[in-house]
Amino acid sequence: MSWTTPDLSDRFPQATVACLPWRHYGGHARFHGRVVTVRAPADNSRVRELANQPGHGRVLVVDGGGDTAHALLGDLVAAAAVANGWAGVVIHGCVRDVEAVAGMALGVAALGSCPRKTDKQGLGEVDVVLQFGGARIVPGQWIFVDASGVVVLDEPQATAALAEATGATV
Repeated sequence: MSWTTPDLSDRFPQATVACLPWRHYGGHARFHGRVVTVRAPADNSRVRELANQPGHGRVLVVDGGGDTAHALLGDLVAAAAVANGWAGVVIHGCVRDVEAVAGMALGVAALGSCPRKTDKQGLGEVDVVLQFGGARIVPGQWIFVDASGVVVLDEPQATAALAEATGATV
């Protein structure tokens, strides 16, 4: 399957692009899937809950408010995401256990790393509209991530892009 975020951005000029200094931490630097959103303010309780549910190739998009003082994903939650079939995690915040996460079959893009874990207070919201990096991200959209960045497409655009990438006709 062949696609790049620059090609997707060119083909779909109205596509949403999350322009932030993304760093890649997972074993897959290129990933895509249907979006599941979480707002997680210094608490990864909801991230952990979702990682322990079937992912079906989806991508968890986490808005940590750009917090660099806590990590919203570590090796245990990442391992759960892999075991449950998540394609990746995009975090507007930080990760930890970067050496372990790098060896996992999971795409992980985040702003940075921090060794400090979050408090577990059961806070956070799932399936909410997120806004960061100039992007509005809605649950159910599709997200494509590679070394060049993050592009969010609606269903018809994603269907066309994936069909083209596999050589199928739409």
